[in-house]
Amino acid sequence: MPTPLSPDALIAKLEGLGIATTRLDHVAVFTVAESKELRGKVPGHHTKNLFLKDKKGRLFLVSALESTRIDLKRLHERLGASGRLSFGSAELLMEKLGVTPGSVTAFAVANDHAGEVTMVLDAALMDGERLNFHPLVNTATLGIARDDMLAFLRATGHEPMIVALPAPPDDGQNG
Repeated sequence: MPTPLSPDALIAKLEGLGIATTRLDHVAVFTVAESKELRGKVPGHHTKNLFLKDKKGRLFLVSALESTRIDLKRLHERLGASGRLSFGSAELLMEKLGVTPGSVTAFAVANDHAGEVTMVLDAALMDGERLNFHPLVNTATLGIARDDMLAFLRATGHEPMIVALPAPPDDGQNG
């Protein structure tokens, strides 16, 4: 298994593709709630990223707006997965994408040389706002233009599925 890219190697790869990013270094953030303290310092869409697998072992990396509520009980139907999805283990995450929990990012598909992970982007991310993802570690955030992110994903051999992610039914307890 090749050594996973470092954040600096990722940035060099992006620069080699002619893609400009902005980088903000910060304290480690492990959850969307923790990362909200960075708002105002980083313009654009902030993301959450889920590493999932289906009953047959197919792997998915789902990137969505941080505020998106995703119905994991129905997501498999939208993705054409086999049965309900579950979270991939920390070991599988490191083996396939070269990152640790808390650092999951769409940029990690650069480490999926075998093309085993299906990249899924929430359609709500595609409105032209700048996108923000961790650069393989959770101590920095990279801002990237939407079209540049699509170009990066395609350059890694990961044509993204762009889908409207299913929301959970409103249980009357929100808002």
